[in-house]
Formats: sequence, structure tokens, C-alpha cells
Amino acid sequence: MRAQPIHQISRKGLTVWRLYGVIQTLALLVVAGLASYGTYYFEWPSFIYWIAAAIVVLGILLLVLIFPKIRWERWRYEVREHEIEVQHGLFVVKRTLIPMVRVQHVDTTQGPILKKYDLGNISISTAATVHTIPALVMDEADRLRARISELARVAEDDV
Repeated sequence: MRAQPIHQISRKGLTVWRLYGVIQTLALLVVAGLASYGTYYFEWPSFIYWIAAAIVVLGILLLVLIFPKIRWERWRYEVREHEIEVQHGLFVVKRTLIPMVRVQHVDTTQGPILKKYDLGNISISTAATVHTIPALVMDEADRLRARISELARVAEDDV
């Protein structure tokens, strides 16, 4: 079996994913608060309050602490002359090879949270799907976008 791709996404990506986890956990907290309010106002059984609290604690553990770390450790990519290899996954690690001749265009995107951390995502579009390499430092993302674009043009000329 081929060795795993050599490049890893930015360490700041881990921070961003944890921040996304905090936002998701806040949404869980709102739902848990409504359930807790229901135990008081509608006189629901008190075990609903404890279930809601357990879900929030589990959300903090999984969405903020555990899952982002596993995702960050497994995310790898490598751009070669004839292909791009992407590896990612949480429980199941998926490795994808994208032939350069299939690349139609390459985009970089940056939302407000990524912008705060000077990170961006690269989207590689083929006829069938879009593959994303997340949380790259913007300078690196711009260089990588230009390199993939150049290699895809060269691969097209060779065909």
C-alpha cells in the first residue's frame, strides 16, 4: 500500500474546528435549556433534565475535544504531478486520488472564522464532484491553488 500523503493541514485548523464544536454545543445547550424549562413549566419528569445535561456534557467532550483532534490528525493531502491525494475521516479513513486531467477548476474560500485565523479552504472541482482541502494558511492555499491550476493545464495539454 502507498504511504499516506505527507502534508497536514494547519494546526490553527484544529482551533477552528474546536470553535465550530463550541458553536454546535451552544445549539445543544439551547435545546437542553428548553427541555429543562419543560421539566419545570409543563411538569415533565425530572430525568429529562438529567438527560439534557448529559447530552450537553457529551457534546462538549465529543464536538469540542475529541472529534476535532481525530479529524486534524487524519487529514492529509499531497499534490503530485499527475494526481492529488486527499486523506480524511473520523472513524473510517478515506483516501481519494484525483487525476489532474479531471480537474476543471480550483477555488479558495474563506469565511469569517477562517479569516480571523488567516486560513482558507481549497475546493477542487471535477466533472463528478468537489473535493475540499480545509484549513490551510492563506498564503499556502493561494500557492497550492496556483500550482494545481498549472498542473491541471499541463495535464490537459498532454492529452
